[in-house]
Amino acid sequence: MKLKNNIKLLVTCDSGAAAGKTTASKYLSKRYELNLLTSGLLYRYVAYKLINSNKKPDDIFFLRKITKNIKTKTLKNNKLYSSEITKFTSEIAKIKKIRQLLKSYQKQFANKRLVVLEGRDMGILFPNADVKIFFKCSLKVAAKRRFKEFKKTNNKLTLKEVEKAIKLRNLNDTKRKNSPLRIPKGAVVVDTSKLSKKEMFRKVSKIVEEKLYLKYGRNYKAR
Repeated sequence: MKLKNNIKLLVTCDSGAAAGKTTASKYLSKRYELNLLTSGLLYRYVAYKLINSNKKPDDIFFLRKITKNIKTKTLKNNKLYSSEITKFTSEIAKIKKIRQLLKSYQKQFANKRLVVLEGRDMGILFPNADVKIFFKCSLKVAAKRRFKEFKKTNNKLTLKEVEKAIKLRNLNDTKRKNSPLRIPKGAVVVDTSKLSKKEMFRKVSKIVEEKLYLKYGRNYKAR
């Protein structure tokens, strides 16, 4: 669906691990032709650059240099998903200076006309977003989803290990001092525990289109 040229739309999608934010944000990006930014990739990129350059997370000069030169194509790297990067990403995501530097990039990206921001604190960082959606689901369902993904590359991983890792990650994100994981004010909560992808897509589309209707009337679609 193409939106009219006068339409401005900023959507945020937040959740803990494997609750649906990534799937939903990709769908919304495609359906409404929104520019998509996955904030988790920014932290993975920083973690990757620190490890491969043998730099420490407190090297401000290096951090400023790499965060200024982030390009969309640099975030499309399979190496960002290694277990080493995943573990280190969780650690550096707590560091205030790194979050501040990446926040500048996120704010610049959000200035585009049509945007969907996906992460764990986007609705907090952008309180004036047109649509804020917070996804949640049961731990068991999230673990099964993530386990299914990981099985393709790691046959030794068990469902219990995945469940434990998700529980710990979500707990750490909830308790961190800087931009903790929580439901943003004014967000619509979508529980995906018992929803199929199609049901979730219908639900998030309805949320977005209701907002567009309220803000622009029925003629928000381009002909």
